[in-house]
Amino acid sequence: MNLETKFDIIVYGATGYTGRLVVEHLLQHYGVNGSLKWAMAGRSEAKLAEVRDQIGAPDDTPIVTADASDPAQLAAMVGRTKAIITTVGPYQFYGSNLVAACAVSGTDYLDLCGEPAWIRQMIDAHEEKAKASGARILFSCGFDSMAFELGVYFAQETAKERLGAPVPHVKARLRGMQGGPSGGSVASVMATMAAVESDAEHRAVMLSPFGLTPGFEGPTQPPSDAVQDDPDVGPVGPFIMAAVDAKNIHRSNLLMGHPYGKEFLYDEMVIGGGEIPSVEDMGALPGPGEGPTREEREAGFFDILFIGIGADGRRVRTSVKGDVDPGYGATSKMLPETAITLIGSPDVPAGIWTPGAALQGRLLERLQKHAGVTFSVED
Repeated sequence: MNLETKFDIIVYGATGYTGRLVVEHLLQHYGVNGSLKWAMAGRSEAKLAEVRDQIGAPDDTPIVTADASDPAQLAAMVGRTKAIITTVGPYQFYGSNLVAACAVSGTDYLDLCGEPAWIRQMIDAHEEKAKASGARILFSCGFDSMAFELGVYFAQETAKERLGAPVPHVKARLRGMQGGPSGGSVASVMATMAAVESDAEHRAVMLSPFGLTPGFEGPTQPPSDAVQDDPDVGPVGPFIMAAVDAKNIHRSNLLMGHPYGKEFLYDEMVIGGGEIPSVEDMGALPGPGEGPTREEREAGFFDILFIGIGADGRRVRTSVKGDVDPGYGATSKMLPETAITLIGSPDVPAGIWTPGAALQGRLLERLQKHAGVTFSVED
């Protein structure tokens, strides 16, 4: 870690839809010149200044410029901070140089990536460099996949307390969700779909629940790609992000030393049998920089039930709930709070992590206090 860093956090992509929400959260809850030192970053100084003024940040709010395609500019930027938050996607187009810069410099990195094949490429290319430099690299630090990863972690902690041991099977069942996509998320999904169709390596990672666990292949997982009857909750149907979330959860289990067991089963579906609409089914889609209005974000919510099933058939039921739109209202709080937790956790070893595996209970507690996310045991 560079001991002469000027900032704790730099938010890269602050002029984008989600990046702007992240800096708004930091401004509202931590100010600019308080104990947490942060800066706004992006390609255009003029656009950054415009966003600064629009969100009511002071004129002296630090601004850093860097182009995602310029390794020298990225290296200079990451050398000025303990951690980089980036919302600049699709990451497979704009993220690789930044991950490389952080892995070499020892700077912590956090994003919202839901692009598993790219994540696997970054693991393969930069894991050893990150461990050597001291960098902690955390992908998928938003609703996907953190709400599900920490939901499984909480269910397992509850199982240890109530049943005496972790359970070999956890089911996630989405009971309700309201929220819309941003233009950036639409672009990421479209880019991933195109890559899967054209690239065999991408396709192999996407099709395997263990695409993010190099060297480990677990058991065949429960089917979750068609409507079925769940004896615990009734009819359930596929969830659009389940394949991404499952990969991160199995990687989390691997990184923690398989506390859930090497035969762990996980499946994720929507209660009611109706699938959450795919991107193509959502009608008029937002363009880059666009997304739900403030009113729409604040009217949103999510409610996920987790059912842990013991080897003897006993069950625990827990839930994870959010009080705003999951993809943007909740995500824009979860991402910076994860970064704050990480920089306050010097004991977390270097390497490429999932946020839940790296930060476990301390992150769960912080999200409950500062991000409007509730973890509950249901009797």
